[in-house]
Amino acid sequence: MILRLATPADTAALADLGRRAVAAKFEHLYKPEDFATFLGQAHSHAKVAAEIADPGMRIAVIEEDGALIAFCKLVLSSTLSEGYSDAVRPLELKQLYTDPARIGGGLGKRLMDWALAQAAHEGADEVQLTVYSENFDAQRFYHRYGFAKIADIEFWVGNHCDPEFLYARKMTPADGSLAAAAQV
Repeated sequence: MILRLATPADTAALADLGRRAVAAKFEHLYKPEDFATFLGQAHSHAKVAAEIADPGMRIAVIEEDGALIAFCKLVLSSTLSEGYSDAVRPLELKQLYTDPARIGGGLGKRLMDWALAQAAHEGADEVQLTVYSENFDAQRFYHRYGFAKIADIEFWVGNHCDPEFLYARKMTPADGSLAAAAQV
């Protein structure tokens, strides 16, 4: 298994993995037309290609035998906390996704370790993310890494409003030792 930064050649595989991961966990919550529109906006080839090219993002992928099996995205300047946090240099962790057939195999841990190391390397004072209010498995995972709920927020998929939580984890001076691991 290789952990590396995404390249433009990963665009189609990342879009496909993102769609499959979201569908496996959340498709049942939405009207088919709302879900299809959401997937077209959030996980299209054009959207993923733009994110890979964006200097304000870092996308890590885990590849095994030539196939992408997990990824996560970091937005180097989060806007999630406006009005909710006193962070000065927050990063946003988004879409930490694993192939649905590979959940529970340590891939999420590996990506989270990378994300926190990258946050330390970038000098972030906080890492923020959103999580669906009823995604209890994800919430337990984030709690293990010191994330805590700081606000109730909304996430819209078409005409459907999901209650979500804004989570944050303050970075500490001890996290500085993670920075060396940030280089992939």
